[in-house]
Order: sequence, then C-alpha cells, then structure tokens
Amino acid sequence: SSRVVEIQSQMSERAVELLGLPEDRPCLLLDVGCGSGLSGDYISDEGHYWIGMDISPAMLDVAVEREVEGDLLLADVGHGIPFRPGMFDGCISISAVQWLCNADKKSHSPPKRLYRFFSTLYTALARGSRAVLQLYPENSEQLELITAQAMRAGFTGGMVVDYPNSAKAKKFFLCLFVGASGTLPKGLGTECADGEETHQAKFTNERTRFRNAKGKSVKKSRDWILEKKERRRRQGKEVRADTKYTGRKRRPRF
Repeated sequence: SSRVVEIQSQMSERAVELLGLPEDRPCLLLDVGCGSGLSGDYISDEGHYWIGMDISPAMLDVAVEREVEGDLLLADVGHGIPFRPGMFDGCISISAVQWLCNADKKSHSPPKRLYRFFSTLYTALARGSRAVLQLYPENSEQLELITAQAMRAGFTGGMVVDYPNSAKAKKFFLCLFVGASGTLPKGLGTECADGEETHQAKFTNERTRFRNAKGKSVKKSRDWILEKKERRRRQGKEVRADTKYTGRKRRPRF
C-alpha cells in the first residue's frame, strides 16, 4: 500500500541522513535487504550509487521490473557480505536485520549468523564510514543480541531511537561506526527540559528545504528526469533519447 511505501521512504531518508555522507562527491552504498529497491530510489535521487542484497528472488524481480539504478545481488546476508575490503562508503538497511535473529533451519545459529554478517560488513566498509540499520526488534533481548554481535565484530556506536515516547512513530536505528568513532546522533523527538525537541525537528525540515534551494532539482521535474537519464547512461544502461517531450505532462485519458 502507499502508506507502507511512504513510511519506507521516510526511514530510508532518515537512514541516509544518519550516515552523514560527504556532500561534495557521490558515494557507493550497500543496501542490505533492499527488497524492491525503494530505499535505492532515494539513494539514486541523492546522486549516490548503490548495490542491493536481498534473500527474496520475488522482491528482486520487482526491483528489476521497476528499473532501479542500483546493482542487485540475490544472497543471504547471514552467510556474509561478499565484497572486497573497504569497497563501500556506507551501508543502510531498512526493516531487515531482525530476521537474522530467527533460526529458520536446524543449522542456523542466530549469534553466529549475526557475527558473520557484521564482521564481513565491517571489512567491506571504508574506514571512517557508517552503517545505519533500521530494525523492528521483537524485544530487548533481540536488541542486545544484535548490538553485542556488532560490537564483537569491531563496530562502535549504538542505538538511535526516534520519537521514543510515541507508540506509532518510534523507530530504532542501529548506528555503527567503522574505525574512528563518531558521536552518536540524537534521536528525533527526544524531549529536553529547554524544549530542544521542537528546535531539532525544525532544523531537519529547514535542512531539506535548504537542500533543494542549493541546486538539487525538484523530484520528477524535467531537469530531474534528464539528470537521472544521464546517470543511467554513464552506468552503461540503455536509455531513450531526450526529446522536447521528456518530462512533459501527459494529457488526461477519458
């Protein structure tokens, strides 16, 4: 449903924001449990490149059908991240990592699978980069298990909780640092005595507005479409030629 898509997009946006990527160059990101590529769309719109991993062939088929810009890999992240060391400038994951806590097969040991995932992810990430994993933990034991295996693998960091006092809007982001430990970002909607919460929310909105003012093309505009096509050409993909009709509104059908 469109509501799910909207929540998914908001969480992708927040995860990428928490990565704190450099603004002056495109980055290569890993999307763990990329599904049909909704987070990837946001990453591409921001001018970055991505590779997505997912365990579901059906979801990846949808991503291919939607012509996402990233490269896709069918794989179980519990077996590890099969990329060369230091390859990625960051990693995001939306609603996926908690699945590693389930033992689907007799041979599956959740702590082992989590450690395999985190240790190989640590290697695949460039020094000084981050992984931001949004997850839906079933209970506090799961959170502790996941966090403990991440730390065992060499990560520093911890849990950023947005809107901790709201049953509906509360979201968990495991924010992990590779190498140099950064300061953990503040969760949205965390109240302070001096009303800092409203200030923080306002700051976020201002920043996104500022980002469009800074010369990013408005989504779905003609310029945005031309930029997207140009990016795809650079990736060696087949793209239709630009014409005067590119980005033009279609007449309503009756």
